[in-house]
Amino acid sequence: MTPAPSASALIARSALSTVAGLFLQQVRRGGGRPAVQTRDATLSYADLCDRARRLSSVLEDKGIGPGDRVAILSENRGEYLEAYLAAAMTGAVLACQNWRLSTAELTHCLGLVEPSLVLVSERHADKLAQIAGYADKCLVLGDAYEAALAAAAPSALPALEDLDPEAPLLILYTSGTTGLPKGAVISHRAQIVRNMVTRAEFSIDAADSFVAWSPMYHMGAADNSIGTLMAGGKVIVVDGFDQGHLAEVVREEPIGWLLLMPGMVGGFATEIETRGVTAKGIKVCGVMADLVPPAEIARITRLLDAPYANTFGATETGCPPCSSSLIPIGVAPASLSKEQSIFCEVRLVDPDGAEVADGAPGELAMRGPTLFSGYWRNETTNLSDFRDGWFHMGDVFRRNPDGSLDFVDRVKYLIKSGGENIYPAEIERVILADPRVIDAAVVRRPDPKWGEVPIAFVAKQDDSLTEADLYARCRAELAGYKQPKGIHFIAMDAFPRSASGKIQRHELEKRLPAAD
Repeated sequence: MTPAPSASALIARSALSTVAGLFLQQVRRGGGRPAVQTRDATLSYADLCDRARRLSSVLEDKGIGPGDRVAILSENRGEYLEAYLAAAMTGAVLACQNWRLSTAELTHCLGLVEPSLVLVSERHADKLAQIAGYADKCLVLGDAYEAALAAAAPSALPALEDLDPEAPLLILYTSGTTGLPKGAVISHRAQIVRNMVTRAEFSIDAADSFVAWSPMYHMGAADNSIGTLMAGGKVIVVDGFDQGHLAEVVREEPIGWLLLMPGMVGGFATEIETRGVTAKGIKVCGVMADLVPPAEIARITRLLDAPYANTFGATETGCPPCSSSLIPIGVAPASLSKEQSIFCEVRLVDPDGAEVADGAPGELAMRGPTLFSGYWRNETTNLSDFRDGWFHMGDVFRRNPDGSLDFVDRVKYLIKSGGENIYPAEIERVILADPRVIDAAVVRRPDPKWGEVPIAFVAKQDDSLTEADLYARCRAELAGYKQPKGIHFIAMDAFPRSASGKIQRHELEKRLPAAD
């Protein structure tokens, strides 16, 4: 006979929630409310729940349960939300694939998580077909998917008390310093707290809509879409940055946070002006203020009548550690100092882990409940990045006398281009694979549209090597946004190096105006 649980066990259990549990509460509160809107249809909470439960049955029939991975390779569409929720209900882990990656990169990402099933859209089915091993383990979104759902009975509601909030829900990929993506594990707990933090710091109401136009394999769309469904709002799914469609959505819908990536702000402002759009109501707009010209920030905030988010976060951390700053409407900021979130702890440390004095640069280390649960199957990196029980972001800040934080630079030299993260090693690895190359270094160059773009400096040992040869190699092996926007041949001894022989990227950056 199983012993009755103790009072302490019952008390501990009552404090636990999961994404599925909170979503199902919204279904119970009002199943007729709109949950998902696409160009073709609007699903109520009850409809979305029914479809997610049917997908759960499909997964269970394939033997997929807690801890098993399901991958999704798709553009933004309503089925993506169903996959989020079905994973939450079954305890499975949804590995969200970046469809912009090359076949080689995608092969690595799928091999890392070893999915039992891949949900793939018709648009990207050909790319999946180029990767061995998934022909019998995929379900194509569209007719085949609809037939599978129609044939499945809705799954029984999950025994939510048996699901651990620390269990992984999503795997979102981040670029790796070795040139291969890493899988960041996001738990139910992290998703729930990220939603709470965003709503508390940006004053987003439960009924506010979220427009999921940015890729749903990214944190921005994933966190906010799931958070909206846990709160009872509506997710408006848009297939990419369709300026005209977004302008009309802004005219018609009350929106909590309208994500706008660097490189897109100016064009969207022009679209709003041309159409004469008056926003129905936006609480906050924008991301990555550091990469957006100040004049564009002032312009878009005036047009949308909404402040701009002056934040600094990451896939691994959510919006914290710096998620409390808003740039007022109409202001072209002269400073982008950021306020630390009240929902996390922060230290600025030197390479030995000792805290630096105020005003001195130090790597930001953070701990708090929005943090991810480490990188999937990457013990070496986890031991390094979580040393001393703090997550070390790889970004250098200074603390000002008023307690605000100024971003200085990246320890792990990262290029942020149009909302995508690019590590130089990703491009260098491809260039260095050409036997005619002696050495190569990729640096960032400011760009008025994309924020930053990659530029390559290359030393060659064979004069037959041309820029066209390297551009062709990069096109064949790298996603489009990772293509170098310039290649400069220099002598081997022209690379600036430290005493230890490492190439000094910042010195190469200083040559860019003359080189370009």
